[in-house]
Amino acid sequence: MFTCAFYCIILLDELKFSLAVVQLRVSKIKADNLGRAQKLVKEAAGQGAKVVVLPECFNSPYGTGFFAEYAEKIPGESTRVLSEAARDCGVYLVGGSIPEKDGEKLYNTCSVFGPDGKLLVKHRKIHLFDIDVPGKIRFQESETLSPGNRLSMFETPFCKVGVGICYDIRFAELAHIYAKKGCQLLVYPGAFNMTTGPAHWELLQRGRAVDNQVYVATASPARDESASYVAWGHSSVVNPWGEVIVKAGPEESVVYADIDLQYLADVRQQIPITTQRRNDLYSVNSVQEG
Repeated sequence: MFTCAFYCIILLDELKFSLAVVQLRVSKIKADNLGRAQKLVKEAAGQGAKVVVLPECFNSPYGTGFFAEYAEKIPGESTRVLSEAARDCGVYLVGGSIPEKDGEKLYNTCSVFGPDGKLLVKHRKIHLFDIDVPGKIRFQESETLSPGNRLSMFETPFCKVGVGICYDIRFAELAHIYAKKGCQLLVYPGAFNMTTGPAHWELLQRGRAVDNQVYVATASPARDESASYVAWGHSSVVNPWGEVIVKAGPEESVVYADIDLQYLADVRQQIPITTQRRNDLYSVNSVQEG
C-alpha cells in the first residue's frame, strides 16, 4: 500500500512543475550580467523552480554594434557559467541567448543545460529580425548574424520542450511543428522593443498557446530606457487556454508559474483540435529535423 501511494505521488508530481522566468537587467559589463544571472537562477531554484529561462542576449546589450564585440565560442565563458549554475542548482536552464562565434559567422544562440550541467541542445535563432517600421524602428540582424537551420527540442522528466528565440515566435509553423512532435511547453527568450512589444508581444504568445494548446513562456531583458535598443520587458507565461497566468513588469524580476500537464490534457480533450485537423487537405512538416 505504501509503495502504491508513493508511486502515485510521484506520478502526480510529474504532472505539475514550477517554471521560473528571469527578466534580467543587462548592462555593458559582461561579468556583471553573468554574476546577476547566476544569482537569480539560484534564487529561482530556491523557490522550487525545476526549469529556469533567461532572456535573449542576457550577457550583452542587444544590437548589431554589440554582437561581434561580445561574441563567444560555445563552450566559452558564458556557457560555462550556465552549465555550473544548472548543475549547482539542479535545474533545467534555458540559457536565454548569447552572440555565438563559429568560424567567420555569428549566431544568436540559446544553450540549454540539464541538472547535471550537460549541454542538451543549442538553438541558433532561425528567423533573423529584419524589420523596418517607418518613423519607429529599423533593425537588421542579418547585417551581422547568420540564421540557424535546425529545430531545437529537449526532454525533461515532466514534458518535452521546444525552443525559439524572439522573432521565431512570429512564425506559427515552427510552434505547430514543435507541438506535433510532442512539445507541451514552448520557450522563447526574446527582446521585443517599445514599438513591437505593446502591439504584439502578448498577442503572439497567446496565439501560439491557443493554436497548439501548449504552455508558452517568454523571457525578456528588463527595460533600460538609456539603452540604444530598449526592451519592452513583460516576460510572461501563457497557458493552453490562452490566459496570461503570470507577467513581469518592465523591471528586473523573477516570475513563477506552475506548468500543469493535467490541465493541458483537459483543454485538449475539451476542444480536440489535434484530432480534428484535416490532414487530408493541409499539413505543416519540417524539412530539417532537430
